[in-house]
Amino acid sequence: QVQLEESGGGSVQIGDSLSLSCAFSGRTFDRYGMGWSRQYPGKEREFVASINWSGGTTYYGDSVKGRFTISRDNAKNTVYLQMNRLQPGDTATYYCAAAPWLILPSTVPGYWGQGTQVTVSS
Repeated sequence: QVQLEESGGGSVQIGDSLSLSCAFSGRTFDRYGMGWSRQYPGKEREFVASINWSGGTTYYGDSVKGRFTISRDNAKNTVYLQMNRLQPGDTATYYCAAAPWLILPSTVPGYWGQGTQVTVSS
């Protein structure tokens, strides 16, 4: 059973940076595509970014392109989301996701973490 545990959320100000981490356990990490999504209160989850098993292929949602970077360390079974130039619109609960395939904006991952809150204020 795959288990995902996010960390690194918090409260920051406009323009600040924040890095999220997601620790993967339960299966062989480098056989899984990984991703991040976020959810606003009362809304459906929104695709943020994904990365393939090797880290050689990445995808980003339009609203975060150029500001967020997804990466992974297969030796540490961890995926990261570096978030720069944060804006109030980035305020959401961020969820780590895993699937034994490449996660795309249109696909539903097989596994989710419990989420970590990011709040951006002026």
